[in-house]
Amino acid sequence: MHVGAVPNDSRSPAGVYELAILGDVEAADRQTLTDTLGEMIADFGLELGTDVSLLDAASISGRDPGAAFAAVYFAAGKGSHAEAVATLLGSSAPIIPTIASGVSFEQVPAALKFANGLQRRADDPKMTELATALLECVGLLRRQRRVFVSYRRTEARAAAVQLHDLLSARGFDVFLDTHNIRPGDAFQDVLWHRLVDSDVMVMLDTPTYFGSRWTREEIGRARAKDIQVLRVVWPAHTPTRMTDLSETVHLEAGDLNHADGPIDDAKADDIVLRVERLRSRSIAARYMAITGKLRADVEKIGGAVEAVGAHRAISLRLVDDHRIWAYPVVGVPTAETLHDIADKARQANQQETPVLVYDHIGIREAWGSHLRWLGEQIRSVRALKVSEAGWTLAGWEAEG
Repeated sequence: MHVGAVPNDSRSPAGVYELAILGDVEAADRQTLTDTLGEMIADFGLELGTDVSLLDAASISGRDPGAAFAAVYFAAGKGSHAEAVATLLGSSAPIIPTIASGVSFEQVPAALKFANGLQRRADDPKMTELATALLECVGLLRRQRRVFVSYRRTEARAAAVQLHDLLSARGFDVFLDTHNIRPGDAFQDVLWHRLVDSDVMVMLDTPTYFGSRWTREEIGRARAKDIQVLRVVWPAHTPTRMTDLSETVHLEAGDLNHADGPIDDAKADDIVLRVERLRSRSIAARYMAITGKLRADVEKIGGAVEAVGAHRAISLRLVDDHRIWAYPVVGVPTAETLHDIADKARQANQQETPVLVYDHIGIREAWGSHLRWLGEQIRSVRALKVSEAGWTLAGWEAEG
């Protein structure tokens, strides 16, 4: 179990998340996607068949309309399972059409032509990108895809720019200090703000990486926020033991075109794919950390965590026996986040205003002021800093 995870007696009820595999899918492809989904949801302490149901065309008619749901449709021109697709589209359920590498999107059935499809990549044999898209649809992974590149400009600038461009092309919002800080902005405030909103840090571990105070702080703060680190070690460099627990890619002399990069194309593509795989682990660790802090504070004041439901909503019973639903949020909350939580609470028919719980450490003060203003203007969601959970919830008043 992850540190801070919710114990088994409070885990999500069976089938609170439901996924479906439809279309012209080969048995081997179905098994590959199933295995990858199983590995990724295990990061959240969930299991296929217990917490996450995996449906097919035969079983989809019995799906729970109240569960978080998404389907993938393997298209190969045969148009299989048209009736199931029509039923799902009629209920506005999300369906991701997917085709193999090198295949035309003309293979996608007409009913799904307007859905945003995903072409599987030859360099992604485990279908990690497709599994990620499904888990984003059901809310286990947030839709923002953010990466922070940490490096010494004097040693790895070309490689950093290369990875920025490759990751951006794969749909990531990549922070690189030379690209993402506007003139006049407070440099370090923006840097720390973007760090806490990132899913993965890519650390370019060059010989003098730890010779800079700023790179030392970046790696330390990433660790403090439970952000997963992908360490890319330069050739003939012996890395410090400070980062031994990081996922690591070792570069050979032939992997660099020049001393500071760029990196060989095949190796760079491998790094990008590893970022994709690390992302679910990182989000899960951060979610579990917030959940663990919230649980500890609620129990200190005599309350209890009763259950965890869809979209990771946590049912809290406070000392006066009234219940609230808390939604832990990883990263920096926005107006869109508040709207999303309000919508999920409405769909779940929760009577009391939902509570957004977040970790404010590292968020810019200007953004904190913006969140306070949003809280004053938007009454459909209440925001709570996890560091102040016990203090605030001890005097929490039910709405009249």
